[in-house]
Amino acid sequence: MCICTKYLYTWSRIGDAFQNCTYFRFRKLVTMDDKTYWTQRYEAGSTGWNIGYPSTPIKEFADQLTDKNQRILIPGAGNAYEAEYLIENGFENIHVLDVSEIPLNELKNRNPRFPENQILHEDFFTHTGTYDLILEQTFFCSLVPTDENRSRYFEQMHRLLKPDGILAGLSVRFSLDRRYGKTALWWQ
Repeated sequence: MCICTKYLYTWSRIGDAFQNCTYFRFRKLVTMDDKTYWTQRYEAGSTGWNIGYPSTPIKEFADQLTDKNQRILIPGAGNAYEAEYLIENGFENIHVLDVSEIPLNELKNRNPRFPENQILHEDFFTHTGTYDLILEQTFFCSLVPTDENRSRYFEQMHRLLKPDGILAGLSVRFSLDRRYGKTALWWQ
């Protein structure tokens, strides 16, 4: 099951950050691997997408969840403010995954009691496990929007979700690069 939160940010800081980030990636860093790319973004402080708290749509979705024991994955977690919010609200089985170690270390610093074995410094596409819920905020939008990447994304989500699992995501909708003629999200 896929629950997609349609939310168009008019807050230009968010849209501009994602648009510039991906556009820069298309133009300048096509051959750079994801780990290097995202680590360099964090090292340079080029994290304009970071609002410093869990987004309203994610909070509103999380507030509807009743099973506090479900196994949750947050891929491309970045600073993982969503994970902090879930922990504050009684969830314990939360796994955050990011290809860059920098935001994961920040999460550990802010939350020293967060279980170390639930902070995953790995590539989403090689990750194994099964989850009741995969909660993602614009992770899909961070991928270079090719048909191959989109297919890989959904195939991996399918592998990671339990048969009755839920994929819930927040997306932004805007054209990333007119050459591709596609918007960041087409799974609405």
